Amino acid sequence: MNSLILEDNRVKLTLLNLNNYSYLKEVAAQPNLLQYSPSSIHTPAYLKLYIENALEAFNQKTAIPFIIFDKLHNAYAGSTRFMSINWNHKVLEIGATWIGNQFQGTGLNKHMKQLMLNYAFNDLDFEKVEFRIDERNIKSRKAVEKLGATLEGVLRKNVYLNDGFKRNSCCYGILKEEWFM
Repeated sequence: MNSLILEDNRVKLTLLNLNNYSYLKEVAAQPNLLQYSPSSIHTPAYLKLYIENALEAFNQKTAIPFIIFDKLHNAYAGSTRFMSINWNHKVLEIGATWIGNQFQGTGLNKHMKQLMLNYAFNDLDFEKVEFRIDERNIKSRKAVEKLGATLEGVLRKNVYLNDGFKRNSCCYGILKEEWFM
């Protein structure tokens, strides 16, 4: 799996690692990029720790982290991953997604999520893909709803953010039989 590539005419997702994460330093430094996330990436040290944690989860087979390359802009745009992978129950989450401000609203996110959903359902043979989104993050909620995800419920005050706020997480899901790409 060390050479996994998900790609279409717009985006290329390759495995994130300690050799390629430095391409993300400029994007990661943008203010408020992870406004709704419990993670920090805004300094090179925080970004490296973030990547090391993602790679530890990859080694434990509970995550598959990607670096995002936007072909239209010929630039690295951010990161995303399969996470909370439960191989026994064939359920995983797509999350820890962040893309630079200049890439938001350009269709990039839709392309990468479609690639990831196709891979999860068709190649990995998973039966469900989940998304957990801060209740206040209307932009991300609308994006997964456009992909066909169903709001399954809200986990109340379940995640602390860096500023001490405890968010509510909206739980969305797509079942394999609902995915027709």
